[in-house]
Order: sequence, then C-alpha cells, then structure tokens
Amino acid sequence: MRIGILSDIHGNLEALQTVLADIDSKGVDKIISLGDIIGYGPDPVACVDLVAKRCEWSLMGNHDFAVLYEPTNFNKAAEDAAFWTREQFEKEAKRDCEAATRRWEFLGKLRVRFIMGPFLCVHGSPRRPINEYMFPEDADSSAGKMASIFERIDKFCLVGHTHVPGVFMGAKEFFKPHEIDNVFEFPEGEKVILNPGSVGQPRDSDSRASYMILETKDDLTALRANFYRVEYPIQPVVEKIYAIPKLTNWLGDRLIEGR
Repeated sequence: MRIGILSDIHGNLEALQTVLADIDSKGVDKIISLGDIIGYGPDPVACVDLVAKRCEWSLMGNHDFAVLYEPTNFNKAAEDAAFWTREQFEKEAKRDCEAATRRWEFLGKLRVRFIMGPFLCVHGSPRRPINEYMFPEDADSSAGKMASIFERIDKFCLVGHTHVPGVFMGAKEFFKPHEIDNVFEFPEGEKVILNPGSVGQPRDSDSRASYMILETKDDLTALRANFYRVEYPIQPVVEKIYAIPKLTNWLGDRLIEGR
C-alpha cells in the first residue's frame, strides 16, 4: 500500500495543487493530512474543500483549532491570519450556506489523533497532539522531553507542526531526508517518529513544498518512507498575501526564503 502524507498546508492552494498532482503521478492508494490545513495562507476555503475531497482523513492542527475557537500563544502575525481566515469562512457562509455548513462540520470533526496500523498520527507530538513542537535539535538537547514522548508510542508515529521533514530514530537521533537519500527503511524493533515537512510553509531553508509517501504491506506493516520536494509557483501566492491588508508581508517573504 502507498499512502500520501501531507501536513501544514496553511492555505497555500498553489502548493497543495502541485503536491497532489505530483502524488497522482506516482500513484497512491490514499492520502492523509496531519493538520494545519489553514492559517497564514491566502486560500483557506479552497484548501479545506480540496483536502475534504482528496484526503481520507485529516487531523486537527493548532491553526485549524485557532480558526474554530481562539488563537492562543500565537504571535501577532499568526493571530491576525487566524482571524482573517475565520472571516473568509464567514463570508462564504453568506454566499453558500449549505457548502459553508459542510465546511464547518468538516473542520469541527478533525481528529486530534488517529491510529493507522502501527502508526500513531498526531499534528504536534504524542504528549500534546495539537501544539507541542518536536524540533530536530531536541534529539541532542532535550533528552527528557524526547524520552517522555517516545514512551507514549508503541512503534511508529507521524507528526507535522515544525514544518521540517525528517526522522527521529529513538530519542537521540534525527536524520534529515538528504542524509538518508530521501528514503527511510523501517528497522525491526526500534521506535521511529517521522515528519513529512510542510506542503505550504517549509521552514528548513528550502522553499519547495514537502511531502512523504509511506509504503506498507496490505496489513499496514511499515516498509519504507519516501520524502519528496516539489517546486510550485510561489510568486502568485506571495502576491496574494501582499494584497491582503490584514496579512503581514512577512508571511509572503518567508515563503520565498523557506523559513
């Protein structure tokens, strides 16, 4: 079985469409989303509709939660983006009430965690599934945190949230995709946490959209994970952000820089 793994789309329709086209060219059995469909980007409504159509299920990310409820512990740019995003859904409700109701219901039913065979799937971490970050440097500098996190998984875990792709091997090692030639072979008897990176807001100094294809047996026994980067038309997204007064230009600038 081949499963497309998306995360952190953040309202970036051009990136999402490009990634889905790339996934389709490679052939998968299903696609899932690890959360943060919205927030930051200029096309939240279209992204939610496309994820609802193409993904078998999606998780609740902290930005999805912020739009549904309240943005907490957000910087001003993220908070402003959350309120602007909510306004876009409310505007759509006036235009098409039935579609808007389906959209809100979809967002309201996003899972906080999901078990997929041997994989625990969360947006943030197994300890705090919506909003705890697992940074690559935690493998070196936060031994207690990582040990606590790994205690909460039986075998494997899929996370997003940091927008940085890679693999945590046990509690003390992190591998970037290029360090493993973009292919990770699952070992026997070792716990692993994988992050596919961000579709719409990469933050590893690489502006290309990031995603992963997970290969398993039919019973979901893990075989390997393939990491991919694809170029997409960034400038139209940046120009949309610049044109929205309530979104700071910095949100567009960071797309170009991959940060």
